[in-house]
Amino acid sequence: MKSLSYLLAIGLATAQMASAALAADITGAGATFPFPVYSKWAEAYRKETGSGLNYQSIGSGGGIKQIQAKTVDFGATDAPLKGEQLAKDGLVQFPTVMGGVVPVVNIPGVEPGKLKLTGDVLADIYAGKIMKWTDPRITKLNDGLKLPETNITPVYRSDASGTTNIFTTYLSQVSEPWKKEYGAATTISWPVGQGGKGNEGVTATVKQVPNAIGYVESAYAKQNKLSYALLQNKAGKYPQPDDKAFQAAAGSADWKSAPGFGISLTNQPGDDAWPITAATFILVHKEPADSAKAADTLKFFDWAYKNGDKLASDLDYVPLPDNVVELIHQEWKDVKSKDGKPVF
Repeated sequence: MKSLSYLLAIGLATAQMASAALAADITGAGATFPFPVYSKWAEAYRKETGSGLNYQSIGSGGGIKQIQAKTVDFGATDAPLKGEQLAKDGLVQFPTVMGGVVPVVNIPGVEPGKLKLTGDVLADIYAGKIMKWTDPRITKLNDGLKLPETNITPVYRSDASGTTNIFTTYLSQVSEPWKKEYGAATTISWPVGQGGKGNEGVTATVKQVPNAIGYVESAYAKQNKLSYALLQNKAGKYPQPDDKAFQAAAGSADWKSAPGFGISLTNQPGDDAWPITAATFILVHKEPADSAKAADTLKFFDWAYKNGDKLASDLDYVPLPDNVVELIHQEWKDVKSKDGKPVF
């Protein structure tokens, strides 16, 4: 029989190993938009390398605050920071994947992709100017589709959200009244409806509330089997919200036209372009307090660029083009240890 002291030593060593493994995990927080793909990447990365990712899906606003406070190894945001803010906070910003924001509805009998909306109609629904599904402006777009004589419940993000910034940026581009009255931001004063926290909260609320409409990242609509609406794009077409349409929206993007790759992909031209397409972004410190953790963070995303494309595509995210990944690797040279050497 093994001695008690031997068993205690083995137990202590096991606990220390588990603690060390946990300590090795990189930490991130922020956008809910990319949470499904980051989860898949983290699962695959742990199987391959033994290293993990602890990611808190708390919204872009929370992610920005946590990276500014240096409580995580990286922050995540769907609303890219502008150059002056990046410089002020000493941050490097880069995109990971592209995806689409889709209107989702809970209308009895209406199947996914059957309801059609235009941008100005969607804006007026969220402004409380169109209140019923049988409003003539909606029925005119949907000849033959049976819609209920009921009030519409718009569902919005209650937290500071990059998804909201993407959504309201689009509404501001297609509706001058919306632009004047509400504008585009991560949080706004919604005139009607009810809120849900995160893409998860909006998804759950739309599923629970009959005749509701919400806006979520396309992966949430797909995974939760939500009925989505088609949106008329700039070319007057109604493309399906899939990776082909998201890629079409990003086809002519000039990624270096804004600091930190912070370009807008909403309301892009092209027959196949989904009108509410966006990239999602990572924030890391130029001079991190822990160089090893910073290096581990960049190693994770480097692995994702090289090995995560299929996992991303399976969730209807669009991987970045190779030339953009090359630009990102150049940007990473600005992340340096205290002795001035790049950490990656």
